Amino acid sequence: MHRNYSSRDADYYMHQIPLPILEKLDEEEKANLKSVINTAIPQPSPKLIDLRFAIDIIFIRYFVVLMIGKDRRKQQRSYEVNGITKFANVVAAVLLIIAMSLLISGVTILTIYLIKSALGIAFFDRHITEVLFNCKQK
Repeated sequence: MHRNYSSRDADYYMHQIPLPILEKLDEEEKANLKSVINTAIPQPSPKLIDLRFAIDIIFIRYFVVLMIGKDRRKQQRSYEVNGITKFANVVAAVLLIIAMSLLISGVTILTIYLIKSALGIAFFDRHITEVLFNCKQK
């Protein structure tokens, strides 16, 4: 019975203990052991954005993971982020937000344009390039 790491619970780990050892434990000891295991299993914090996908390129597979959420780790970093690293992190975050905004805006505009075209709605009598070139000649 192999389950992926994130779906393992206390019962999974209790089944890993050899049966002769489990038989020696009474119900209260099993419950206490199960409680300790539940406490030891890390609980993932909720993410605002949890985007994971793989890109297959002929012989290579790249995994892209983007998670945005509050950092709730108990361990502190072994080094302090300051100076140029802190500035670079802020710049990277701003660029990421701008890129995501542009992507969402582009997809939204394209979707609206395709819906407009499918419904046969025209804002100009002629093609937009004809309108622009005629304005320049006048």
